[in-house]
Amino acid sequence: MNTTTGSTPALNFDSLLKELKSKYESVKKGGGEKRIAKEHEKGKLTARERIDYLIDEGSDFLEIGAFAADGLYEEEGGCPSAGVVTGIGYVSGKMCVLVANDATVKAGAWFPMTAKKNLRAQEIAMENRLPIIYLVDSAGVFLPMQNEIFPDKEHFGRQFRNNAKMSAMGIVQVAAIMGSCVAGGAYLPIMSDEAMIVDKTGTIFLAGSYLVKAAIGEQVDNETLGGATTHCEISGVTDNKYDSDQECLDAIRRIFDKIGAYEKAGFDRKESKEPAISVEEMLGKFPLDRVKPYDMMDVLKGLVDGGELDEYKKDYGKTLICATARIDGWAVGIIANQRKVVKNAKGEMQMGGVIYSDSADKAARFIMNCNQRKIPLVFIQDVSGFMVGSKAEHGGIIKDGAKMVNAMANSVVPKFTLIIGNSYGAGNYAMCGKAYDPRLIYSWPTAQMAVMSGASAAKTLLQIKVSALKKAGKEISPEDEKALLEEITNKYNEELSPYYAAARLWVDGVIDPAETRKVISMGIESANHAPIVDRFNVGVIQT
Repeated sequence: MNTTTGSTPALNFDSLLKELKSKYESVKKGGGEKRIAKEHEKGKLTARERIDYLIDEGSDFLEIGAFAADGLYEEEGGCPSAGVVTGIGYVSGKMCVLVANDATVKAGAWFPMTAKKNLRAQEIAMENRLPIIYLVDSAGVFLPMQNEIFPDKEHFGRQFRNNAKMSAMGIVQVAAIMGSCVAGGAYLPIMSDEAMIVDKTGTIFLAGSYLVKAAIGEQVDNETLGGATTHCEISGVTDNKYDSDQECLDAIRRIFDKIGAYEKAGFDRKESKEPAISVEEMLGKFPLDRVKPYDMMDVLKGLVDGGELDEYKKDYGKTLICATARIDGWAVGIIANQRKVVKNAKGEMQMGGVIYSDSADKAARFIMNCNQRKIPLVFIQDVSGFMVGSKAEHGGIIKDGAKMVNAMANSVVPKFTLIIGNSYGAGNYAMCGKAYDPRLIYSWPTAQMAVMSGASAAKTLLQIKVSALKKAGKEISPEDEKALLEEITNKYNEELSPYYAAARLWVDGVIDPAETRKVISMGIESANHAPIVDRFNVGVIQT
């Protein structure tokens, strides 16, 4: 494996992957072994155990938002994986989105990132017209933070709006109440097509026994108030009750076994081939030093079937590689930053990872072609941004960049984004960052996302700080300036981390590079559930 030649020579892929595995194993424990044991004592499975039991044996599960809330809410004891497990899996052979509250984390209470993660799962179901399964086990809104969860457009209530919209779209929604289901949260399972409940452990009500007594003076226990017998035999709120988690999950499998076939978008797929080179060989050609040049074609040969690519305008706009290929048999259009230094036909040197006018112009046309041919787009980011300076400005870099952004933003074919290295500034936007609705967006552990590189940002911020101190009449010594630079650099580098991005759901997850083909393949398979109904229209194109 490669090691860096920069300031962290001990860093290598093995250590990065070890860190990734360690963080993921920690996340999977949710609220910890003691809380897991308590759930088992009640006869309940944990959120992850429920998903493992429900999905088809031996099938893939693509987790979404595993590192959501990583490092957040520490003053509240933390909220691993935002207290909910979400992803795409297969139930009775049907691809679907799964959402399972983790009762080992604050009794499954909703933190701000919990709401954001649930909405992301619903967004994926809606975009791809995938059936969705809710495994409900939540104490409701985390009250000390209710002002950050309750009232706004993208807060808690939005999920019920999505329930209604998905129902109108014909998207299948099935819910199982497997623990607490309280207050406004009670609407989620009941707005689904079918709601089942586990006897003796599942309860659903708008207000629990304590609140009922406080509000109207009635003395009633939770089971009588909103247990399985009450809602299956008296109120009719839930459809069927089951004696255990396993029996309830088996019933969901039977429902999905009988769901009819879906209408396909019709993306092209042939028999899958292995890449031309192994993941180990690919990573051996990928430097961890974020300023070191490399040939992106070496990475692509480790990702695409047979290492076979048909490049578009190969000799023009060389800092962006545009090519059609196949990944796990699926036809894709790839837009990837070339990170080696190249020379154009005028003999001018162009820096790798930078988008120039010619490369932006090429990419815009390629994106249009892929839309014309119904080919999904895959953006592979290792981008420093657009070229700056008087020559670039006089050449119309803003106009050409706008053309690329226009074509990309208006694409009707599904887009997928992989960040393997730098993702800086407007380069993040042009290469389909989160703001541009990629169906899925994942990072390698080597990714860095920010307005600019750590070194550039730290120097800029230092200049601003020193200037402010001088205006205040304070002199700063070279030693103090050095210490200040180090402090700023450390803080900024922390924010560059892919886990910082994943914690806030700027990306759907951080993955081992070996998982890249699976992510893209399952993403396109998901997208194939949603026929394209909009016509590709870029509006006023920048010329």
